[in-house]
Amino acid sequence: MSLDEKFIPVRTAFYEIVGNFFKKIAALFGYPENPGMPTIYDPPNELYARSEFLDNLPLHQTFWPPIQRPETWFEMIFGPSPKVESVPRYIYESKQEGFYNFYIENYKNIYFLPDWLSEFIQVRLHICLDITFLETIREVLFVGLMVYSQIVILRIALSWFISINPYTFPWCYLAAAVDWTEDVLQGIVPSILGVNITGSVFLGILGVLADSLNHLIFTMPFLPSEGEATKLLINQQMKDVLVFHYLPILWYRYPIPNDIREFWYNERLDILNYMQKAYKDLDIQFLPDNIVNEWNQQKLKVELPQLYDSLIVKNTHHISDYLSTEILSKNNLTQVNEFLPNINFVNEHFNNFLMTHIDKLF
Repeated sequence: MSLDEKFIPVRTAFYEIVGNFFKKIAALFGYPENPGMPTIYDPPNELYARSEFLDNLPLHQTFWPPIQRPETWFEMIFGPSPKVESVPRYIYESKQEGFYNFYIENYKNIYFLPDWLSEFIQVRLHICLDITFLETIREVLFVGLMVYSQIVILRIALSWFISINPYTFPWCYLAAAVDWTEDVLQGIVPSILGVNITGSVFLGILGVLADSLNHLIFTMPFLPSEGEATKLLINQQMKDVLVFHYLPILWYRYPIPNDIREFWYNERLDILNYMQKAYKDLDIQFLPDNIVNEWNQQKLKVELPQLYDSLIVKNTHHISDYLSTEILSKNNLTQVNEFLPNINFVNEHFNNFLMTHIDKLF
């Protein structure tokens, strides 16, 4: 018989004594007839179901240091370089949902850009389908945070060597890059047993920021709020996913970028035909601007030939045809050469404006 087994009766007797003691005290307050105050607030059913759903989602796992899978001689000697372990997007096409659909696995710890920021990036910065630039920015930030964290670690290690003055060359550059964090955090983070832990706290902040980049998801051309939570069978397993499908809401609120419409018209007529057929009831322009302008011009020429001759044909003439011989004389030739490009520029934009709005005449 082991020593633990010998103490089992003693432990059981102690538990019974303590339990009986608390029951006698509780009996003074009406136990067990008095149930007391409710210990847990019962939330609404929808809120409780949503909270339970989020709690049951898996975590997006990341590893640091990264998994040792060297691909070059440099990585074999010095170890693999830090890389972003982002959540993959699975793009798919279907006859019902369209051509720009994708889904991602739903995790508990994923992050999205705010809708207003995603809209600004797509509408103002014209980053819609190709998110390579955003992915590059994320990777640069991730690698920069990892490199800076190594600098902080080196500065902390350097402080333990009393024989090295960190404010002499070349260590002064290292101190200048890191010591400002102590000035910011020293009044907030206390010392423990006389040991300054601001460097460790700052390392934790850097780690959280870098790890958050692994869980950041770009949803272009959709807004993050357009994702629909559902379940899909992936690799013989039912998994929770977020699906982004059908027509992006920004393509309804704002004009579809012209380069995308030109790509449909010149290279992917199947996408153009689907868009025109599926969303024909919506007031959305799917044809490129130059095709619409040519179509409006032909329509005006057929239905209103006199208006076409007066507004289009006359405006296509060179502006110099309407200048007098006196203005085009040698004495004023220099000023005319500087003036003509500006007039032609205004004339060209007037024609473009007219072609864009000529459909309002019909």
